[in-house]
Amino acid sequence: MPYLAHTANLQIAGFFFATVGWVLGSITTGLVQWRVWYVANTTIITSGIAWIGIWRTCFFSHVLVSPNLETMYCQEFSVTDSFIPQEIFVAQGLMLVALILGAMGKAACVYGLKNIYHRTSSIWLTAGGFLYVLSSISILISVAWNMNSVVSNSTIAFPSTFSMPSSPQKQEVGAGISLGIVSAIVLFISGIFFFCYKLPPFLDNRTHPISSENPVLSDSLSVTSKVAEVSGSFVSLKSSANPTLNCDGIKNEAFIWETEENL
Repeated sequence: MPYLAHTANLQIAGFFFATVGWVLGSITTGLVQWRVWYVANTTIITSGIAWIGIWRTCFFSHVLVSPNLETMYCQEFSVTDSFIPQEIFVAQGLMLVALILGAMGKAACVYGLKNIYHRTSSIWLTAGGFLYVLSSISILISVAWNMNSVVSNSTIAFPSTFSMPSSPQKQEVGAGISLGIVSAIVLFISGIFFFCYKLPPFLDNRTHPISSENPVLSDSLSVTSKVAEVSGSFVSLKSSANPTLNCDGIKNEAFIWETEENL
């Protein structure tokens, strides 16, 4: 069984990149800093800055939270809320799909690397690379759509219970979108790494009989067999040339005569 560990160095590096990309994608999903809103009215949002993610919105407030505590005031929203814009609604679903695809890709690549180390199949590496590419595309769609909303200064009609204005004075791209872009790029590169693997053509586990039609192999085998025969005859002749002693230490003359006659 051939040992193919040295042929998958790029894929091992790709697995490392994929793990980093998947972790970054998980962090991006949970971050609230997708959009940074700057508000003019600081009565409730005392810091003048609010952060909006795909699951909740947060800001510092000395009114809603105790002034002695440096704690964010957060309000969560879900897909059932009607005021959620379409880009956030889509991002919620796509980010979860991306994490599931990334986890499936990791499992496929682990099994594929096991086959590379012990067998000769690379189909699971290709499947894992395909799942990683799909995961990166899902993340990229989510962050790109929300970044476009930030650039176009889109508004969100928050209800009064959220204590958030419907439109900011200005808004910027948050760390969540930037981290998501990095995650998508890393996952895409790792997927390409897994696509690039190809089994070496000279490695074959099957045993083939030597054909008699091959004159080179036939001649070499015949020469080898003749050499073996001559060597065997020489060894037997050499052993028979030495006279054999009886149990009492007297030479066996009959055996010596027979040996000399054969020579």
